[in-house]
Amino acid sequence: MTARKPLVAGNWKMNGDIVSNEQLFTALRADLGRASLSQVEVVVCPPYPYLGQAAAWLGDTGIAWGAQDVSTQPNGAYTGDVSAAMLVDLGCQWAIVGHSERRQLAGETDQQVAAKVSMCMTRGVGVIACIGETLEERESGHTEAVLGRQVDAIAAALVDPAHPLPPGRVVLAYEPVWAIGTGRTASPEIAQAAHRFVRERLAQRGYGHAGATRILYGGSVKPGNAASLFAMADVDGGLIGGASLVADDFLAICRAAAVA
Repeated sequence: MTARKPLVAGNWKMNGDIVSNEQLFTALRADLGRASLSQVEVVVCPPYPYLGQAAAWLGDTGIAWGAQDVSTQPNGAYTGDVSAAMLVDLGCQWAIVGHSERRQLAGETDQQVAAKVSMCMTRGVGVIACIGETLEERESGHTEAVLGRQVDAIAAALVDPAHPLPPGRVVLAYEPVWAIGTGRTASPEIAQAAHRFVRERLAQRGYGHAGATRILYGGSVKPGNAASLFAMADVDGGLIGGASLVADDFLAICRAAAVA
């Protein structure tokens, strides 16, 4: 089996302020440099206004910082958008694209998500591309159809030879919509089945690095369930929401990934 270094990414969503951010950064700086966590890659994704603050506090720690979204456009008259080139200027190594909240609240389509993947590729920004089904889709037996459609769009962008990303810079995040912010979590077995399907689908669609691609689980991951989720063969870490705002919880999740 291809070795894949676990990755834990904290998605702060629209939370944080200068004072509380500094407290969280201080705790991360104090703990994440320990040898016990050298086997896990850690990314923090605050809101856009705090990316500079993240760079100032995390720049010498080995902890990466990333954005929660990126524009499909390179520049121009797109008020409110932030380009991949701007993220590079701020030292961002990663961008989350296609999060379920963007798909639901902003109406993002699979094609728009794929365009964002392509834009990141042109600038060398690592991609954390999110996929996932709603409760209605799961209960109606359409989980694989939904995941397959979403993966197909992303894979079409990834196989573009014009702007390839190294395999380690391509990450998918399976986030069942019914488990995000609800307190409900997919069982390790459900998560593993979805991750295995996603990996196989990537390979079927011609992405030659499917075996090396990290696939994260996102959906109410907490210290109490992280270890059992990360123990699954195709679960390579987590995209963490609310727990990433609590230093002790986030650090405990990182430790669980390092052990796994």
